[in-house]
Amino acid sequence: MEDEKTTQACSLWRALDVIGDVPTILILESAFLRITRFDGFLTSTGILRTLLSNRLKTLCDAKCMEKVAYSEKPRRYEYRLTEKGRDIYGAALMMLRWEQKWGRQSGKIEVHMRHKTCGEICIPTPSCGSCHEEVDARAVRWQEGPGFTKIQIDYHRRRRQSGSTRKRQNETTLFDTISAVIGDRWSMLVLRAVFTSITTFDEIRKDSGIATNILAGRLKTLTSMGILEKQAYQHKPTRYRYKLTESGRDIYPIQLEILKWGDRHYANKEGPPLLLFHKNCDKELNPKICCNMCGAPLVPEEVDFEVTEPGFTESQTYKAEAVFAPELSA
Repeated sequence: MEDEKTTQACSLWRALDVIGDVPTILILESAFLRITRFDGFLTSTGILRTLLSNRLKTLCDAKCMEKVAYSEKPRRYEYRLTEKGRDIYGAALMMLRWEQKWGRQSGKIEVHMRHKTCGEICIPTPSCGSCHEEVDARAVRWQEGPGFTKIQIDYHRRRRQSGSTRKRQNETTLFDTISAVIGDRWSMLVLRAVFTSITTFDEIRKDSGIATNILAGRLKTLTSMGILEKQAYQHKPTRYRYKLTESGRDIYPIQLEILKWGDRHYANKEGPPLLLFHKNCDKELNPKICCNMCGAPLVPEEVDFEVTEPGFTESQTYKAEAVFAPELSA
């Protein structure tokens, strides 16, 4: 029997306890595109009714969404993003950026972001809040923070989703490919390790506490997706290191935004478990998502999405005010 498994606590892990599975990510994607009603989520996500009800309740319990009555006879409800839920916006932008650059291209929804501040179609860019340079995983170092500790991993709390979705009418989402990675906590723990230069099977297992069979499966999946690549460092027997590909390194800003969200909402009273520093300016990293055209930080109220679905020639514009209007606050 394997020893009891532990991993270093970090706000990434705590955040993934709330948003770290595929159905939840699909719900949040729909919410950012102004869908608020149960039947709308049912159609847009393809999630089975019972699972959708469960995940909406979880998001409400976590105060990421609120359930608001919009009809009294019969009594019906909408699910609206709270301030805490809207705070996941940065991670959603980075997921969209990754998907547009690296996701499967056949039959995809076409999305353009218009930054109302400068009026230009833009690409969200992860930037250092101090030196304003684009953030790259290789230019970030970390050290233990005041809330650093070890936690026991419970393997039974979260399983991969199986048979949890039906075919969507649209058959596509904005986060087709990346949701499978971000929505799997074991894959995220593997990537967390590799981002900190922990690259061999045994090193990753020791760092993450993942069971050997689960780890082997996740490494195989991430390699087949082109996110990791195997490089032999020993022969007879052959042993490998797992290195990030270019698309793998581009996942780092997503992890960074989820970590930041977790620090804000789930850090211990002592403080964040990890402190990050940008090597380019040697200052503590305070990441910002900025417009690549004018350099200004992207805030929800200043961004519209122009979405064209496969088979349609006209785009639909999702106005920022529809999702982020003040009256939707808790």
